[in-house]
Amino acid sequence: MKIQFDSTLNYQQEAIEAIVDIFSGQEKCDSNFTVYSPEFLAKQQNIGFTDMGYGNRLLLTEGQILENTQRIQLSNGLKPSTRAEIDRKHLDFTVEMETGTGKTYVYLRSIVELYKKYGFSKHIIVVPSIPIKEGVYKSLQITKEHLRELYDNINYNFFVYDSSKLNEVRDFATNDRLEIMVINIDAFAKSFDNPDDLKKTANIIHRYNDSLGYKPLDLIKNTNPVVFIDEPQTTISTPIRKKAIQSLNPLAIVKYSATHRKDEKINMMYKLDAVDAYEKKLVKQIEVGSVQTEGINNNAYIRLVEVKVSKGFPVAKLELDIFKNGSISRKTVLVKQNEDLEQITDRAEYEGYIIKDIYAVAGNEYIDFTSKDEVIKLGEAIGNVDDKQIKTALIRKTIEEHLNKELVLNPQGIKVLSLFFIDSVGKYRQYDEDGNVANGEYAEIFEKEYLKLIAKPKYVSLFGELNDAEVAVNQVHNGYFSIDKKSKKSNSKDKYEYFKDTKGNTNADEDTYNLIMRDKEMLLSFDSKLRFIFSHSALKEGWDNPNVFQICTLKDAGGSEIRRRQEIGRGLRLCVNQSGERVYGHEVNTLTVMATETYAEFVDNFQKEIEKETGIKFGILEKHSFGNIVVEINEDDTVYLGQEKSEELFKHLISQGYIDAKGKVQDKLKIDLKDETVVIPEEFKEQEHVLNQIINTLKETAGRLEIKNQADKKLVTVNKRILDSPEFRELWEKVKFKTTFSVNFDSDSLVKECINAINDRLKITRGKLIYTKASISINAGGVDATISPNSETTSIKDEVERLPDIVSYLQNETQLTRKSIVSILTGINKLDYFKINPQKFIEGCIDIINEQMNLHIIDGISYKKIGDAEYYEQELFENKELFGYMKSNLKESSKSPYNYVVYDSNVESNLAKEFENSANISVYAKLPDWFKIDTPLGTYNPDWAIMWKDQDDEKLYFVVESKGSTGLFDLRPKEQAKIKCGKRHFNAIGSKMIVATELADVEDYALSK
Repeated sequence: MKIQFDSTLNYQQEAIEAIVDIFSGQEKCDSNFTVYSPEFLAKQQNIGFTDMGYGNRLLLTEGQILENTQRIQLSNGLKPSTRAEIDRKHLDFTVEMETGTGKTYVYLRSIVELYKKYGFSKHIIVVPSIPIKEGVYKSLQITKEHLRELYDNINYNFFVYDSSKLNEVRDFATNDRLEIMVINIDAFAKSFDNPDDLKKTANIIHRYNDSLGYKPLDLIKNTNPVVFIDEPQTTISTPIRKKAIQSLNPLAIVKYSATHRKDEKINMMYKLDAVDAYEKKLVKQIEVGSVQTEGINNNAYIRLVEVKVSKGFPVAKLELDIFKNGSISRKTVLVKQNEDLEQITDRAEYEGYIIKDIYAVAGNEYIDFTSKDEVIKLGEAIGNVDDKQIKTALIRKTIEEHLNKELVLNPQGIKVLSLFFIDSVGKYRQYDEDGNVANGEYAEIFEKEYLKLIAKPKYVSLFGELNDAEVAVNQVHNGYFSIDKKSKKSNSKDKYEYFKDTKGNTNADEDTYNLIMRDKEMLLSFDSKLRFIFSHSALKEGWDNPNVFQICTLKDAGGSEIRRRQEIGRGLRLCVNQSGERVYGHEVNTLTVMATETYAEFVDNFQKEIEKETGIKFGILEKHSFGNIVVEINEDDTVYLGQEKSEELFKHLISQGYIDAKGKVQDKLKIDLKDETVVIPEEFKEQEHVLNQIINTLKETAGRLEIKNQADKKLVTVNKRILDSPEFRELWEKVKFKTTFSVNFDSDSLVKECINAINDRLKITRGKLIYTKASISINAGGVDATISPNSETTSIKDEVERLPDIVSYLQNETQLTRKSIVSILTGINKLDYFKINPQKFIEGCIDIINEQMNLHIIDGISYKKIGDAEYYEQELFENKELFGYMKSNLKESSKSPYNYVVYDSNVESNLAKEFENSANISVYAKLPDWFKIDTPLGTYNPDWAIMWKDQDDEKLYFVVESKGSTGLFDLRPKEQAKIKCGKRHFNAIGSKMIVATELADVEDYALSK
């Protein structure tokens, strides 16, 4: 199999031209220098010749380069560089391309184009790590034939810098053909803080070499190379590394990454960010498969989310299971030294967890406790569901997603690969003292789950005889792990010695390394049985494979070393078939990311990472956002709107209230876009195609968030005609008085009812693992998720460390006596369920006992009017401002004390309409939120007070509670109880209250009186 390359992709051609055209106007030429230094020649008495070196030569002025740069930036919609940012001696340019879109291919093509057009023959690719170096070298190998065909059999040489092969450096300098060197930054930056050090501690590249007649670095400097930096956020992450790059004496520096640091985005020439790549379907779409636990809170759960220093003291953000209002919820809290987690959570399970130390040194953050042995590191947790059960579920679902994709993609000639990132090499592979290897925990789980799944009839087409699959199970998975000095290393003397062996010191180690890191074509072929790859860290950057369709992280996503974009990037590249041809379309290219976060948490964190790492500002316009709008296309040139006009439009949007000073989209813009009433300056309306481009840019940035129309917001004012009318005063006299209540109930009866209710209704199950899937979409407005309707639930076997004091829990939460609680527990027939899931049992009992208490209290409640002096004054209607939205919750009114009725539901909306239209109702009021009735369950605010008149002008005054059903059994117990209290309150003051869903219910009541 051979990977095929498409040279016609427009976005890649634009990225190439963005760099090559910087030097537009440069004549083809080179510079020469003597290879041997004066120092070397002085030592040679009889030398009769000197070798000539070839280097790059720049003839353009700073003004020419600036003009070219600004023209390119304008066409690509980027902020124009200033004269201060273009320094001929230190030319520095940036290209941003989302992972998986072919940035390596782009800069390799750019190198050849620079040579072909301008004669720039010396190029150096600087990388941050060995895996990336191997990846770039592999790209040079597999593109060689393609580039030769594309560029008329161009003759060029490439090599990876090796300090033991300095003759390659000499050839790099002396050949007049195109030369490409790949070098790891550490090969010449490690001792750059003291480059004159000739000791063995210095990089060899800094030491004088007799055969070269130079220090290797000085020989390289003379070539004045164009330096391409891969992943600059890592490669030049320190001042010394930046200084080392300048020591190469580069003609120009070009940086390529998907995640440039903000301060490194100098002279941005081309940008294809995560939003662009997704919308253009240049990368796989992402779906997240979430494995979540439910119904398990029986042990002390603690996760260390963050450690920081606040006001000189370390504080820790912990995720805890907190008991409140009869149930447990998982929340994050900030804690300091000596704080007691038992007090914070109100749970006895946390007894002894008193914070001792909060260690805030970066890279080694942890907390420990005064009375417990546990030490919790950043991102780690204790007390969660058995970790092995969760990891098993993740591995099983990854295998299942993998096999399901194989059913669809294998017939299309597409091999499916899955990638696991693990938290410890030892959990996948174990070594003994002799270097013999055995499966670790994850490998054991994988093989067990794999064999169970492939036995299903639906997968029979993927495997011939099942016995063949069973024999091959250890061949479908393997691992590649980066260097580990404590482990046994390969006996090989070449580059493999940089890598930890994966199967002892046998040839199989090199085979694994070759297959995963170098032989991409073989790994993509059905001829290779390897389909599932395990890695610790080495495959996070510098490695990708187009046919990775599943990525599973078998560790906590909250760990400081985890970056979703970094890991997800390993699977974003569009897949290829067995002919090596790229296959397009999201219907084929879907990357499933297995996570222990909810899909909502994943989306939120993923968006934050995109914003932090790429500088993308979702929902933000910039002064240059409209610069590349096409105004006119001539035969030889394209006319753009330009920076000046873009800034004018930006200021206009601020003046209209569409964006704030920082460019953040405001609700007003979203409203006007929705209503197609956006105000655009007249000069931009003259050409419809210009206006359409402006509107499209605004729509893309505004996103699709639903908002309430601010223009529909209305101030609800008092209708004095109704408020001061005799009829309304009569109505108010019937409903305004306040009451007090008293309660009397039979405790023995309550205990019996609690026992019956618990026996009838309490259902306790084991904890659950719930698997859900959601598709992720990315646009200029942000990251969004659409959840799949299909989910899967499995039971968890959870070992409870100790049973909590159920009597104390129930007593505290119900206020019943200890005797009553014991009577209830000894009377029920479900006490055995307490051992299965203690916390859920306690929560269920609390709910049922409180519900029965409320019902008993209500049955024994009586209300009494306080007196004529305690009431709600009618003037209160005038003391509070009300607001509502015309299309959302307002109805015009001519019979109530306000000009609009603010309703909360469709039932209320319909009743308001019917009250307005009824000839029998002369006045009514939607009772304001300050009209409250005290009940044992909290205050109660009924809905309506109405006056009913029949044909004989006989008047009835009563209160209406509007519900979707008039049957109390259809309402929740708490609602039932409050309505009963309301009825007794109004009976006590001489009025009546009914429940109604429509006007007919009111009419039926009135006519029955």
